Amino acid sequence: MIDLHCHILPGIDDGAQTMEDSLDMARQAVSEGIHTIVATPHHQNGRYINEKNEILQRVAALNEQLLQENIPLTILPGQESRIYGEMIEDYRNGKILTLNSTNKYVFVEFPSSQVPRFTERLLYDVQAEGLTPIIVHPERNSRLLEDPDILYNLVNKGAMTQVTASSLTGRFGKKIKKFSMDLIDANLTHMIASDAHNVSGRNFHMQEASELISAEYGMDMLYLFQENAEAIVNGSACFKDTPEKVKKKKFLGIFG
Repeated sequence: MIDLHCHILPGIDDGAQTMEDSLDMARQAVSEGIHTIVATPHHQNGRYINEKNEILQRVAALNEQLLQENIPLTILPGQESRIYGEMIEDYRNGKILTLNSTNKYVFVEFPSSQVPRFTERLLYDVQAEGLTPIIVHPERNSRLLEDPDILYNLVNKGAMTQVTASSLTGRFGKKIKKFSMDLIDANLTHMIASDAHNVSGRNFHMQEASELISAEYGMDMLYLFQENAEAIVNGSACFKDTPEKVKKKKFLGIFG
């Protein structure tokens, strides 16, 4: 299994704080059947700035440590950038890192309670640069929960999305779990990843989420997500089904 979103690099954001934390996370990942992790430290989120060259160096150092410890896990470089107006300029200037440095896919994070007004334009510009934007954990954005048509519009115009494994397993509450499943139903998400930060409160839960997906949606859906993760690290094309709008539920006939 490939995990595309993980805060395993030590001491650079709110994920692993020490090399020992990173190794603990690595052992946990392997126990869940994960063989490859894309390390995606926060960038430009108001607290952390982690630019491309620094990440590449730290990924190399962690891989070296994993070899010494005989932990069968490969770390690939990535970055979780909070959406900001200078993303394209910074990409051109070598500060933004695509997933596994393929210059194909880039993570974009929204603030937790809003979708900035310039989002649609920026995601258009990202695509004009030859990149596919992947919106991370949309199910945990309160604005999208309120109005999922915003996400439909962005996906319909070429963006992809990644849902968090622990959202599906209910660790962020019933509402977020249900919305995660709504996104799968409507072809509004294309992969799952852990967004793991540690081995306690923000663990991987990839195995549990995979079992849930195969039980609820069948093995074909699970394979699709896994194949998309592989395509992303290889820089090749992903499979995207036609997006649909999230169906609004009727309550007591008020909307009926």
